[in-house]
Amino acid sequence: MVFKKMLSAFGVGGPSVDTVLTNPNTRPGLTLDGQVNLVGGDAEAAIEQVVIGLVTRVEVEGHDTEYAGTMEFHRMAVSGSLVLAPKQQLSIPFQLPVPWETPITDVYGQRLHGMTMGLRTELAIARAVDKSDLDQVAVHPLPVHERILEAFQRLGFRFKHADLERGHIRGVQQTLPFYQEIEFFASPQYASTIREVELTFVTSQRGVEVILECDKRGGFLSAGHDAFGRYQVSHTDVDRVDWAQVVDGWLRETTSRYGSLRSQYGPSHGHGHRRGHGMGGMVAGAALGVAGGMVAGEMIEDAFEGDFGDFGGDE
Repeated sequence: MVFKKMLSAFGVGGPSVDTVLTNPNTRPGLTLDGQVNLVGGDAEAAIEQVVIGLVTRVEVEGHDTEYAGTMEFHRMAVSGSLVLAPKQQLSIPFQLPVPWETPITDVYGQRLHGMTMGLRTELAIARAVDKSDLDQVAVHPLPVHERILEAFQRLGFRFKHADLERGHIRGVQQTLPFYQEIEFFASPQYASTIREVELTFVTSQRGVEVILECDKRGGFLSAGHDAFGRYQVSHTDVDRVDWAQVVDGWLRETTSRYGSLRSQYGPSHGHGHRRGHGMGGMVAGAALGVAGGMVAGEMIEDAFEGDFGDFGGDE
C-alpha cells in the first residue's frame, strides 16, 4: 500500500514535495521506508534542509486544565542543502528507525480509538519552513504486546480508549516524553473489585515493562483507590507462558495490595501529573515480576473471537 500526499510547499510556482511511504504499516523497533520526491518550481530554489518526523496527539495536564496537542517525537534529516533547478525532479530515499517506545495505533488491522500517528515532511527554504500535511502511519504491536492484549480479551476485558499522557513514570526508564495508556472496562469476573484497568507498555530492545493501574472499587468500610503493578517481560517470553494466566496473576497481585502503592501526588522528574492521582508519583519498588513466575488463578474459557473487533472502540 502506498500513501501519497501532494503539496505545493511555497505557493503557486514554488517547489512541491511528494512524500511516499513504501508501506505505512510498521512496528516499534522497525523502520518506515519511503522517498521524498521534490519537483522544482518556476525558479531555482536553494533548499536548506529536508526533514521527516513522527508526530502524534498527546494529552497535556496543567494545574487546572487538560488539553491535547500535536507533538513531534522523532525526526531525521533526509537531505542537507541542495539547489533545485526549475522543474527539476529529485527523489530522496529514506529509512526512518521507529523508536522502541513508539505507541501502538492499530491492533489486528483496526485503529485503536483515540490514537493518531503521522509522518510529517518539512522543507526549509531561505529561513521559511513548510510543515506539510501528515502521511498517516499505522504502528502495529510486537508479538509480546499482542499476547498481552489478547490475554485481556480472553479474560473478558473490553477496550475503552487509548491515549498518550505527557510525562514520565517514576522508576521506569523512558526515552520519549510521553507514555501510552490503553484503557479497559473490567470483565464480569473482576467487576466486584475493579472498575477499569489502564495498561502501559514501555518497550525496549530487551523487552517490555508492563505497568497496570487498577481502579479499585471501595468496600463497606473503605474508599475506592488506584492500585499499581509493574512487571518486566522479555521478547523471548512470547511463546513460553500462558498469557491469560500471567495477566490474571498480575491483576490479582496488583489488586491485593493497598496503601503501599498509592500514588504520591507529585510529578516525576519535573514532568506533569498523571490523570487523577498521577502515576508519575508511583513508587519505584512496585512489584517487579517476571512473566513466567506470575502464574495464578484459573484458566479462563477463551471468549476471544479472533478479529479484535472490540478494539475499534465506541465512536
